[in-house]
Amino acid sequence: MILEQQVFNVKGMNYSIRSAEENDAGELSSLRVQIDGETENMDREQGEAYIDEAGFAGIIQVDAQKARNLFLVAVVQGRIVGYARCEGVDLQRFAHKVEFGVCVAREFWGYGIGKKLLEISIHWADTTGVEKMTLNVLGTNDKAVELYKKVGFEVEGIMRRDRLHADGKFYDTIVMGRFRSQA
Repeated sequence: MILEQQVFNVKGMNYSIRSAEENDAGELSSLRVQIDGETENMDREQGEAYIDEAGFAGIIQVDAQKARNLFLVAVVQGRIVGYARCEGVDLQRFAHKVEFGVCVAREFWGYGIGKKLLEISIHWADTTGVEKMTLNVLGTNDKAVELYKKVGFEVEGIMRRDRLHADGKFYDTIVMGRFRSQA
């Protein structure tokens, strides 16, 4: 699905959020690798599960056509600095829900970009009839868990020792869900 661009100003920084376009694919490929190397909060280590420009172009094309998919980018001075994605599935028994994910380059943390991507995604989901949004978050990412709770997500479960990080330690994954009818 395609959404119109929205413009925001936070702490003196202007940024916009809009639907991803196919010509964003190369920049998104690079940004994903960058962000994976900036934080332990992502599912991947830097360079893992690499998606090249053509791969991102395909994802953007599919998401633009599917009513249950949404791909947003955050742009500062013509540069993509973050993105969020909601992905539904074609299976009838799961057609009522989407999975949400978000990431923002470390340089742009603290400007509410991730929160705004989340809020726009929630509004889209609520207005298009999505009944449930789900997400997974690293168990030690307290700031993200609190943000998700503030906007109506609840903890549905914890996958213990779900992730093994480069530090040799196991980490839990928190599974969260938000129901439109309870929001």
